[in-house]
Amino acid sequence: MPDAALVLIDLQKAFAGPDMGRRNNPDAEDNVGRLLAGCRDARLPVFHVRHDSLTPGSPLRAGQPGHDVMDCAAPDAGEPVFAKTINSAFIGTGLEAALRTAGIRHLIVAGATTDHCVSTPVRMAANLGFRVTLAADACFANDRRSPDGPTVPAQTVHDVELAILSGEFATIATVDAVLSTLA
Repeated sequence: MPDAALVLIDLQKAFAGPDMGRRNNPDAEDNVGRLLAGCRDARLPVFHVRHDSLTPGSPLRAGQPGHDVMDCAAPDAGEPVFAKTINSAFIGTGLEAALRTAGIRHLIVAGATTDHCVSTPVRMAANLGFRVTLAADACFANDRRSPDGPTVPAQTVHDVELAILSGEFATIATVDAVLSTLA
């Protein structure tokens, strides 16, 4: 895949912490690690996106322990890191320009959380003309409270978001399926 790259989104320690609430896919970090290693072995470019919250007291604010990148997604030297302050990896970051300069047309995406900072750039990437493969088992979601009160379980949130993204915005695949295309 000479025109493909891996894009890892918001794989920061705060998202694995208890403050975010119950989540699905406890194997996400292991899957991210396998995906990252496989993409590096295949010599695909890797782009990292990090959320730099501007909200005082946010665990994602620079200087807070939750702002740090998870060990499974630590950037290697030379892998660019794009800082963002909103849920889109394409707004105010330079990511699109870097991808286009590198000749990238196909994005393999993984990160946190499926329904927020993964979904938004997946949709935007498709609208910008990129082909997107979303590694579903290298993402996770958290429980969400619906507007009328009941909690929507994390697995349901994750599954519904994948169903919405599938086809129109992305091809949904497992890490094993992605790695088999790189072999």
